[in-house]
Amino acid sequence: MPEATAVFNGKTIAQTSSYEFVEGNAYFPPSSVDKSVFTPSETHTVCSWKGTASYNNITVDGKEAKDAAWFYPEPTTERASGLKDYVAFYKSKVDVKVE
Repeated sequence: MPEATAVFNGKTIAQTSSYEFVEGNAYFPPSSVDKSVFTPSETHTVCSWKGTASYNNITVDGKEAKDAAWFYPEPTTERASGLKDYVAFYKSKVDVKVE
């Protein structure tokens, strides 16, 4: 499997070859993400088959991207159960590459 990386403001914040690719997004396992750059957001959205997503802001060297990362702490369907706590990033805010 190709490696997936997420870079924000020049810093690699996630890197793995064990990701899930769903609906055009790479979902990174929690252990592959540098959560020290995260601060919790109040934002939540609902997906009909994945459940309620929680969001994080990302800050690196003083630059912040609001609601740039999301995850599903409690997926609501069996189909989504493998995404529990995996982190995805908005590609318009974070440079995500799979190669």
